[in-house]
Amino acid sequence: MVDVQGTVEDGYEPVRDAFAANFAERGERGAAVTVYRDGRKVVDLRAGTKDGDADPDDATAAPWEPGTAQVVRSATKGIAATVPLLLHQRGQLDLDAPVGTYWPEFKAAGKDRVLVRHLLAHRAGLPALDTPLTPAQAIDGVSGPAAVAAQAPAWTPGTDHGYHAQTYSWLLGELVLRVTGRTLGAWVAEEISRPLDLDLWIGLPDEARPRVGRLAPVEPPPRPASAGLRVRPKRSVADAYADPDSLTSRAFAAISPAPDENDDAYRAAELPASAGIATAPALARAYAALIGPVDDHPRLFAPATLTLARTEESAGPDRTLLVNTRFGLGFMLHGPASPLLGPGSFGHPGRGGALAFADPESGIAFGYVTNGMQRNVTADPRAQALVRAVAAVAAVAAVGG
Repeated sequence: MVDVQGTVEDGYEPVRDAFAANFAERGERGAAVTVYRDGRKVVDLRAGTKDGDADPDDATAAPWEPGTAQVVRSATKGIAATVPLLLHQRGQLDLDAPVGTYWPEFKAAGKDRVLVRHLLAHRAGLPALDTPLTPAQAIDGVSGPAAVAAQAPAWTPGTDHGYHAQTYSWLLGELVLRVTGRTLGAWVAEEISRPLDLDLWIGLPDEARPRVGRLAPVEPPPRPASAGLRVRPKRSVADAYADPDSLTSRAFAAISPAPDENDDAYRAAELPASAGIATAPALARAYAALIGPVDDHPRLFAPATLTLARTEESAGPDRTLLVNTRFGLGFMLHGPASPLLGPGSFGHPGRGGALAFADPESGIAFGYVTNGMQRNVTADPRAQALVRAVAAVAAVAAVGG
């Protein structure tokens, strides 16, 4: 039995039960989950080992502690998207302006009509690069923006959508730099993480390095025969991931060979698509602050900005993921590909596990972080078990008034 540490308020015990079941039944190694409701922390749990490659039966393995953080992969995208929306809220960025207004070099190769909102909603036609970047180029701050500026779009921008798995880093990062003179990671640190006291970084500082655990791939345990048929990817999806020439494979391989996510240089780099580092409490608190006041801090998103964040911009077959996805301006929206709490929820999963979102209707904000990377993109079974538990609690609370 895993030793689950932390607290749950009365009524939220099903979340603790689901969290413990993730270790017993779903291959969890080390993880944490935090839930806020109406700006107040109601769930804060952790268990397992700090490092995903540690032997869970080794009594000397470092445990997951209250301040343990992990790379959260694409859950970083939701935090990154907060920046251009707040810049728009402050009158510094026009979402309907061509990207080239702020970044003249971006106009190359027929991209003069790509709008800022197209970047946020994965409609720019730039999910892949003709020539992938090496890990060193990906983090040098120059090669990535130059590559996407020179890249011809894969489809007419604004007419369709496809997940920009890696290129999102350089598209948003350079746009924010051109508008503000600050890197996106610096902007997050100065305007979001420090004021809200968040253990959340896009570009890990040296002093925080000892707190970050190691990611490792893990295989979920086989489901028992009594559990029914195991859901398998559609053949076309499986074929696309297996085909190195497909848009799907090329999008995820925009950095090639794949970077070592446990490398100090990678963690210190500012890659807003994939390399954010956070604790579960920080992710949940960040989303809580988007939708309402937290402690003495006023809400970050004005009502109009919150509407922009979760108004559907892209929906239907995704050219990259080959399943139906829904996006607002930078945030993934509730749907079959990424079930959240309800129709008004917005947030972002991380490939292999992490998930963070807010649901304004219920006042709930959710953050889940893991070090065990399972083979999934948008709907991790461990995260979904926790979401279902939170949904059950929220439903009871709604009935009870």
